[in-house]
Amino acid sequence: MLAGVATAGIAWGAMAADQLKLPYIYVRPKPKEHGLGNQIEGYFEQGQKTIVIEDLISTGKSSLQVVDVLKNAGVNVIGMVSIFNYGFKVADVAFEKSGVPFKSLTNYETLISLAIEKNIVTAEQKDILLKWKEDPANWKGVL
Repeated sequence: MLAGVATAGIAWGAMAADQLKLPYIYVRPKPKEHGLGNQIEGYFEQGQKTIVIEDLISTGKSSLQVVDVLKNAGVNVIGMVSIFNYGFKVADVAFEKSGVPFKSLTNYETLISLAIEKNIVTAEQKDILLKWKEDPANWKGVL
């Protein structure tokens, strides 16, 4: 089964599930405040093997919250796939601690390399951009 992360991961997960002919659910960050109050939408069975589909992984916190929701519901999360990740060490540590492997289609360093190749970013800007990645929360630099 595939599970999309609300909201940006929903469409990508639904498309992948359709193409792969797999069952699909999606997970909200918190339960709905009306109706049935569901946090997980769609049918699943206890122990069902599931890959989570995410659009972006930065720190991994919100992605892993979804994993926890699924695990608490009895779903067997075997991994996560994202479109993009920043490659922050904090995310690597969080995923390793959780025991959930993840793969991304592309990442920040690939984006920077392509921007250099296309002459969108200079070598000097590359150094600044890579420095930002080391500690984005405390970044004080200028491009």
